[in-house]
Amino acid sequence: MTEDARPVLMLVTTGSRDEAERLGEALVERRLAACGSVVPMIHSFFHWKGRLQREHEALLLIKTSTKRSAAAQAYLKEHHSYELPEILEFMIDGGSAGYLDWLLGEIDSEQGDAGKVD
Repeated sequence: MTEDARPVLMLVTTGSRDEAERLGEALVERRLAACGSVVPMIHSFFHWKGRLQREHEALLLIKTSTKRSAAAQAYLKEHHSYELPEILEFMIDGGSAGYLDWLLGEIDSEQGDAGKVD
C-alpha cells in the first residue's frame, strides 16, 4: 500500500438524513469514496456564534483514501448546507485486509466519472 493510497475514514455531520445520503451517494458516484454509511439521528451540542446550540443531525461515515480525500473534502465544502461543516479525517491503520483492498480498488477504478468534481 503506497502512502498516497492509504485508507481513511471521514466523519461529517449534516442537518438531515437526506442531506447525508445525497452527499455520500455523490461521493461514491464520483469515485471520491468507496462507501458511505449514514447514522440517521445523533444529538449534537456546541457553541456557535456565542450561543449554545442543541441540534438533531445525521452522521455520514465516508470510506475513502488519502489520494481522494482532498477532492472529497472540496466537494463536501461546496455542497454542504452548513456554513462551516464538520469534516474530520482519520487514518485507517488496520482492519479486514480484503475489505481495505476492495475500498482502495473502488476509488482507484477508472470506471465512471473518477475524480470528477462538479
